[in-house]
Amino acid sequence: MTTEKDNGPRDRKGRFTKGNPGKPKGARSQTTLAIEQLLGKDATRLTRTAIKAALNGDSTALRLCMERIAPVRKGRIVTVENFPKVTSAADVPGALSALLQAVAKGDLTTDEADAIAALCGRYVTAVEAVEHEARLKALEERIGR
Repeated sequence: MTTEKDNGPRDRKGRFTKGNPGKPKGARSQTTLAIEQLLGKDATRLTRTAIKAALNGDSTALRLCMERIAPVRKGRIVTVENFPKVTSAADVPGALSALLQAVAKGDLTTDEADAIAALCGRYVTAVEAVEHEARLKALEERIGR
């Protein structure tokens, strides 16, 4: 675990203070460095041994090798038929209706629909923020005159 002394002070939310970006890109964790030091030159030999064991039918070694070659996908590409184009916050209820219909038909799981609905919610939040900023600017200009 890093200490304040190692990486500099942080604000109340735990973020680095301004001007302190934290670890540089490519920096490796203490755990990774320790493992590399323990394995040393044997890492290549151990990897080849695991591959040979997998090729000889060891199911555990095969699973380990396959998890490195083709890791389990965290999500899938989802298409929703007749999903309306969303260009404003007013379009979001139609999009949510299309999601609900897709779940009802069995084309989407509730988790997939929930993830897309969350994106719609973030879109509305962004649109509202832009509109709020524009209104605030217009009011400030009127008051400033």
